[in-house]
Amino acid sequence: MTEATPVAEMSFEEAMRELEAVVTKLERGDVALEDSIRLYERGAELKARCEAKLKEAEEKVAQITLDGQGQPTGTTPAGDV
Repeated sequence: MTEATPVAEMSFEEAMRELEAVVTKLERGDVALEDSIRLYERGAELKARCEAKLKEAEEKVAQITLDGQGQPTGTTPAGDV
């Protein structure tokens, strides 16, 4: 993914890959100050995207209902969780 890709359009995996690349660049410490600031800001956006996608997945898992044998039978409407 390039920085031209809007963070809001990224999948969890795409955002995570780019976040890892940002962290690697920042950890190397050989990036100019202005670039470091830009990378940090991008990283913060990517982190927020990853957190939002994880929360979304957790909510979906929490909505799965199980039968008496522990087998998934459907989902519970979000308001009932």
